[in-house]
Amino acid sequence: MVALVMVQKMPGSIVQIETRPLYNGNEEAHSVKIFHCVFWSFNPQIRAFRHCKPLVQVDGTHLYEKYKGTLLVAVAQDGNQNIVPVAFALVEGETTDAWHFFLRNLRMHVVRRDGVGMISDQHESIQAVVNRSGGDWQPPRAWWMFCIKHIGSNFLRAFKIPHLQKLVVNIGYSRTTEEYNINYKRLEERGKAYARWCDAFGFRHWVLAFNEGHQWGHMTTNLVECINSVLKGARNLLVLALIRATYYRLNELFTRKSIETQNASVLDLLTPYLHNSG
Repeated sequence: MVALVMVQKMPGSIVQIETRPLYNGNEEAHSVKIFHCVFWSFNPQIRAFRHCKPLVQVDGTHLYEKYKGTLLVAVAQDGNQNIVPVAFALVEGETTDAWHFFLRNLRMHVVRRDGVGMISDQHESIQAVVNRSGGDWQPPRAWWMFCIKHIGSNFLRAFKIPHLQKLVVNIGYSRTTEEYNINYKRLEERGKAYARWCDAFGFRHWVLAFNEGHQWGHMTTNLVECINSVLKGARNLLVLALIRATYYRLNELFTRKSIETQNASVLDLLTPYLHNSG
């Protein structure tokens, strides 16, 4: 019913719901299903991504109060640095099955172009999904990259040496091979164990110099965190209320941006790079 109402209200929107059977002891209750997870993306979000950088940031945030679970979010950005949330999912937690459900639908319905980049944390469940995606989230169709904040936090958790954490972050931000080699050598001189720890991730996943531009200069999942903060007050709601909250808040966002576009001059509509190059 939810999916039907959403699609009728906004044709072209996507809602995918998965249910599970209800058991009474060892017997399955016929004609009764339990809600398991839901993925949704409104039509304006789907259309907006076509005009964004070929990059998505994905992350999860926990629901709280009475109804537990996790809200998964995918966010993009246009050429004028506007944040564009493109898809959501409510799942039981950041499990492999949950991420597979989210990333499969994201790829199928929203992020359909090839050559796209995806930034996330180093969650093992995401890695498992990327590996079993049949190439949907692997080169040349997609490039998976790690959030440098998560790498830095994980390094600090593993070794508890703050000044070396900064060096690891500098390695990630290296824009040339020469800069990478210098920073990497500095880390290795302080202990080969630190360098080996970094080697385990593969430099293509987190060093700017080796990602062939697919990161578009983005190094973190900060865009998702911005959307999570916007939805903070809605994360204790029922499923229907939470979906409704994303609908109205996104409607407000797109309406405001539409008005700004109508009131802007032609030069204002150019991306900052083109505008400044004039």
